Parts: sequence; structure tokens; C-alpha cells
Amino acid sequence: MTRGAALLRVASLATAVAIVFVFVASSGSLSSERVRDAVDPLGAAAVPAFIAVSALLTCALFPGPLLAGASGLLFGTALGTPVSITAATLGAVLAFSIARFVAHDAVEALAGRRLRPLQEWIERRGFWAVLYARIAPGVPYSLVNYAAGLTHVGLPAFASATAIGVAPRAFAYTALGGSLDDLTSPEAIIAIVALVLMALTGLVLLRGERDRHRARPSSA
Repeated sequence: MTRGAALLRVASLATAVAIVFVFVASSGSLSSERVRDAVDPLGAAAVPAFIAVSALLTCALFPGPLLAGASGLLFGTALGTPVSITAATLGAVLAFSIARFVAHDAVEALAGRRLRPLQEWIERRGFWAVLYARIAPGVPYSLVNYAAGLTHVGLPAFASATAIGVAPRAFAYTALGGSLDDLTSPEAIIAIVALVLMALTGLVLLRGERDRHRARPSSA
């Protein structure tokens, strides 16, 4: 692959994602309530329809907390939580697959040997690298979806780490969505505590990984 062709592929992926995001963002006041209103009348088909719509919106960079909140409004916490986890994981896998199909080879052609050590480290730490990214506070969910598809991380490792890493926040935002009329309810309080614990856990894991990385050269 020539450098020009590789640049074109990467630019095409970025442009396509940006266009879809702008289209979704400018399609009116798209909100968790609108998603709920569109899916709610479907009856028994509401769950698979919500999962499909949420997965596609995840690819379009739609905020995951709003989708999880809509799941809570629609289905309650007990059913809404596995629905949110499934939708978020499916959307992540779709974005991962798009990035890998369109631009993975192009990125390798552009990076050459410069990024090979980083790519090999990510491949070795694939599951844990994705899990840390899911747990760490402030790491954009959608960015990880597309960026991981450009690396050597395997799809099974990516999907399993995503499902595990997204589960606590999916529960929290789903519970909050189902408790908007009473944020002092036990479910809402547990959800807030879960979000705080997730943030603290992410910071601890990242600090531990940083310390191990710093200690590695001295122990060699």
C-alpha cells in the first residue's frame, strides 16, 4: 500500500465518522427521551430494537450514559442493565470492526517500525489495555472503540474487556435513568457510589501500571 493510499483510507474513516456524528447531532434534539419514545411502542420487540439503535448510535459517537439512561427509563434497572451492557458492547465491536476493516492496514503502512514496539505491547496486554481504558476516568469510550481497531488487539479480547469494563457504569447510568423521579432512592445512591468507585479504581489501576512501567528498565 502506498503512503497516499494509506492516508486516504485513514482520512476516509475519520471523515465518515465525523459526517455521521454531525448528522446525528444535527437531527434535532436527539435525547434519551426520543430514543425511548421511538422504541417504547414496539412492545416485545423493544429490547432488540433498543439494542440495535443504541449500537448504531454508539458508532456515531452518541454519549453512552444517555443511552444507558434511556434503557433505565424503558426497562428499569433489572432488565435495563444487561440491555445497556449488550448494546454498548455491540456498538463497540461494530466500531472496532469498521476501523479494522477500513484503516488497520493503512495505519500499519504509515507507522512502519516506529510504532511496532507499542503495537507489540498492546498486543501482549490486549485484554488488560482495553480494560484499563474502559475503567479509567476521562477516556472517551468511542475513541477507544475506533482506536483499538487500528491496533493488534484481538476481537475476543476487546469484546470481553469491553463487556466487563462497561458493566459497572452501565448499571450506574441505567439505575440513574430509572430513578430520575427520585434521586434519593437506594438504586440512585448505589449508582452514584458505583460511579465514584469506578473512578477511584481506574486511577489506582493506571497508577499501578505506570509504576510497573517505570520500574521495568531498572530491573532489566
